[in-house]
Amino acid sequence: MEMTMHRSSKKDSAWMVTALSALAHEHRLAAYRLLVEAGPAGISAGEIAEKLGLVPSSFTFHVQALRNAGLISQRRASRHVIYAADFTAINTLVGFLVKNCCGQDISTYGPACDPARPSVKQKEMRAKAESA
Repeated sequence: MEMTMHRSSKKDSAWMVTALSALAHEHRLAAYRLLVEAGPAGISAGEIAEKLGLVPSSFTFHVQALRNAGLISQRRASRHVIYAADFTAINTLVGFLVKNCCGQDISTYGPACDPARPSVKQKEMRAKAESA
């Protein structure tokens, strides 16, 4: 059974701040990156803690911050606790960060922005700067 705690069912700016805050720590960011590499199958708590060199109490503290932000899920597999990245949540966060990238709708690009493709506004600004 998967248990995910989302601060908000709607991914609003308060959720974005919570998610970014959760990732703004060396150990949590490293744990999250391990989970992204592991993919949807996830990775056991013990393996994450071992790879990061964290004692169980410290690991629990950090992983709870990620869970409370809604960035990861947790499930039991026998005696093991398995954590997995919530790819929908991170795509929402990345989408929020690059929304209107280069003054354009990111749906044109997918989850990433292409700053090499200037927007109409940027073209106007460049033309104005060049004519000055």
